[in-house]
Amino acid sequence: LSNDVSAGSSAEYPDRVSVMEGRLQLQENEITLLKSSLADALRRLPRVCACLCASMCLCSQVWLSVSNPAHKSSYTDSLSSLSRVRRNSEKLAKDPQEKTKKRLDKKAASSQLEMYKYVSMVQSCHTCFFICHWLTGQSIKMFIRGRPITMYVPSNIQNYDDLRMEPPVEKLELDWVYGYRGRDCRANLYLLASGEAVYFIACVVVLYHINNRTQRHYSKHTDCVRCLTIHPDKVRVASGQTAGVDKDGKPLQPYVHIWDSSTLITLQQIGLGTFERGVGSVAFSFADSGAFLCVIDDSNEHMLSVWDCAKGTKHAEVKSTNEAVFTVEFNPNDSTNIITCGKSHVYFWTLSAGSLTKKQGIFGKYKKPKFIQCFVFSLTGDVLTGDSEGNILTWGKSPGDVKTLGKGAKETFQIMRQTRAHDGSVFTLCMLQGGALLSGGGKDRKIIRWSADLAPERECEVKDARARVYGEELLVGTTRNAILRGTFSDGFVAIVQGHVDEMWGLATHPSQDVFLTCGHDRLVCVWNTEEHKLDWCTTLEEYGLCADFCPNGAVVSVGLSTGRWLVLDLQTKDIVSDYTDGNEQLSVMRYSTDGSFLAVGSHDNFIYIYNVTESGRRYSRYGKCNGHSSFITHLDWSKDGKYIMSNSGDYEILYWDIAGGCKLLRNRYESKDREWASYTCVLGFHVMGVWLEGSDGTDINALCRSHNERMVAVADDFCKVHLFQYPCPKPKAPNHSYEGHGSHVTNVRFTHCDSHVLSMGGKDTCILQWRVKRGGTGDSGREGDMERKTETERIRERLIERQRGENVYRERGREQRRERVASGPVA
Repeated sequence: LSNDVSAGSSAEYPDRVSVMEGRLQLQENEITLLKSSLADALRRLPRVCACLCASMCLCSQVWLSVSNPAHKSSYTDSLSSLSRVRRNSEKLAKDPQEKTKKRLDKKAASSQLEMYKYVSMVQSCHTCFFICHWLTGQSIKMFIRGRPITMYVPSNIQNYDDLRMEPPVEKLELDWVYGYRGRDCRANLYLLASGEAVYFIACVVVLYHINNRTQRHYSKHTDCVRCLTIHPDKVRVASGQTAGVDKDGKPLQPYVHIWDSSTLITLQQIGLGTFERGVGSVAFSFADSGAFLCVIDDSNEHMLSVWDCAKGTKHAEVKSTNEAVFTVEFNPNDSTNIITCGKSHVYFWTLSAGSLTKKQGIFGKYKKPKFIQCFVFSLTGDVLTGDSEGNILTWGKSPGDVKTLGKGAKETFQIMRQTRAHDGSVFTLCMLQGGALLSGGGKDRKIIRWSADLAPERECEVKDARARVYGEELLVGTTRNAILRGTFSDGFVAIVQGHVDEMWGLATHPSQDVFLTCGHDRLVCVWNTEEHKLDWCTTLEEYGLCADFCPNGAVVSVGLSTGRWLVLDLQTKDIVSDYTDGNEQLSVMRYSTDGSFLAVGSHDNFIYIYNVTESGRRYSRYGKCNGHSSFITHLDWSKDGKYIMSNSGDYEILYWDIAGGCKLLRNRYESKDREWASYTCVLGFHVMGVWLEGSDGTDINALCRSHNERMVAVADDFCKVHLFQYPCPKPKAPNHSYEGHGSHVTNVRFTHCDSHVLSMGGKDTCILQWRVKRGGTGDSGREGDMERKTETERIRERLIERQRGENVYRERGREQRRERVASGPVA
């Protein structure tokens, strides 16, 4: 009986083997079909990401998409075949026919390996950011930090691959700079011979003509300007900057620019590759008509260096101190004497034969202050310092104390007199022509005029003054980032104002040349873009983060950091409505086109919808949009006012039916052709091209489409403002890029008539107003054609060179083979 069974099994074995071979052949055919589909996809994909993106997209669609059932079915059947092969191989493990089993296992393993290659490529692709061009029916997938974002192609786009991306015809030109950096900088306000006040904020040095109310801008710096000084000729200017970092986080080199204030042409770059971290203080010499420039950097040792302005070479250098240094000046009567002051010190330097030696000021019986804030040279040659204790100290030379120090004792600099000046720090000292002195205090907010013998004569009150005197008038820079102009008798008026802390909220008026800003300083400011001035300002209890004007232009809503939001009347500045939604910060406020609804986006993941009546003065809760898994970042209304598109912190794009009761539209395909009244969402098909490869999802803080729907302005995390054409749905879209901010750009908006773009920095507290320059489409098109032609020619030349190299390599190989054959065998 056992022999019969064994014989029966032997007879059945060839049949089982033939069945398995047939199944493997079927499986190989299916894999061949999959490969052909992949090859077809590769042919249709753009060259820039053909290999990587095609593999990823094909596999992801095989797994996820139902739009191509043939591919999905083929792939599923292949996996089923692999499973059956694996199970049958396990059953044959004890079979004596080892050769057959190994052959079958080898084929199965090979098939598994090919599929694994595709799947592993998909998994590796999900760890980075890139944009894929693979069209799945009518959708495009964009990956940010491994998270897929599906966007549907509008019906009016027939062939996505044929879309041509060009930079916009329009360009931006810096028109006005709002603000002044006074909160943490000293000696940064001067008056030129042209009647212009020169000061800085962010990366821009501003030349403001006070009487004509015009601005010019020196914008050659690559990071925040930290210090400024004027040449004795009242024309040349030296300005130093911080080091900063580039997009990849690598430190940049700080340097000093010497430039002509009349032409704004850079004359010299001093110290490139020499200074560390940044340039903290600069000063020209006066006794020799500005032959030397003294620079102190922000390194740990605060290196003090003296440069020959004519040659641009370093004349001397020495370590200054490990403590903070606030300012440096040459003695106006002797260019070999330099003074520096800062934390708990005042140093007197002597320049001789290319070397610097210092003597420390001796406080003796007087209390040593924590900070020496400023100093000035009197007409008698004494040095007057202002300190954090509110005192003015008069320093003079004292002969060496032979009794104490013995013979050879050198002279020292000691305090000759102490004068009580202010309650709190003395921020600035300024010498007048007749020998009188001005001092500005911080805590007591006073400017005091002193006689030559330091007797108080007159005083007036301003906020945190750092004064400069020009004729009978005073220019006063304050630590509240304002510049005041006036006299003791007539008082002072602010000619430059700005925010004093990080800003995020920005809104433009729907019909007037007006915009609103708010930030962490709790200020809400309304500005006039035509007159370049602050119309009015109010202080809130909490800081504001977002705002939007009602379409009628009569009121504006401001979202605060606590979930509270206010409605302000533009005329009376009164709060007409006060509401609270949740207890987390609000990130976006947006009215519908007709002003009948207000959407409030919060960090609690909800969008609150309100009915608006009485011209924007009365609000009632209509509903709440619940569906986002992270905080709301941006939202826009449709043109008919019935729908909302929103983005969140985890890169979601959701659509909401507001008219239908704030319902989430789960079929996002239906929204692909919807028209939007505004476009501020940073994620969407129409703005996909603004994202750079390698972005982490937070690199773009805000964007705004122009009202004529031709441009998109973008604010990024790398201090830049970009201008793209609209729409820009393809990756690496060309654009115009503009610098000027010294911090992350938090927001950007077009004015109501698209004549200007407004951008605001975060920590730099700077608002930049850009004029939109409209060019001719014909010229732009020709330039674009030339650029494309040039790029095509370059690619063709590279291909020709590569082909030539390969031909040379092949010919060289043939010659070597012929030589070996001709020489015969080698012994």
